[in-house]
Amino acid sequence: MSKRIPLHWRLIPHRYRLLGSSCNRCNEKFFPQRSICPNCRRKGDITEVQFSGMGEIYSYTIIHVASRGFEFMKPYAMAIIKLAEGPNLTAQLVDCKPDDVEVGRKVSMVFRKINADGEKGIIRYGYKFKLI
Repeated sequence: MSKRIPLHWRLIPHRYRLLGSSCNRCNEKFFPQRSICPNCRRKGDITEVQFSGMGEIYSYTIIHVASRGFEFMKPYAMAIIKLAEGPNLTAQLVDCKPDDVEVGRKVSMVFRKINADGEKGIIRYGYKFKLI
């Protein structure tokens, strides 16, 4: 009988270390990881890549009406970040005022609490970004 590993533990590599993949054939980089290159299809040669965590804001929005459990953060910024290595990802911007956020601003990855399952439940951590 095999034991299943909970989803929050299976997602650790890309959530905690910003791991992605790269196709050695076309040099395209992806986040999150992919097992098949969408450009080269099965002819691609995929390897794991550790991204630097540096990038810039490609687009953003300010959240004024937060989802349940995130009300204490409002207003907060969510952004599409273009990583220095090429791929885009969506992340929350932290340690900034909404007025400080603008397209093209440089950002760096930080490790922060994402959420928790109640007071005594599992605490999930992951990447967010801050302005530099």
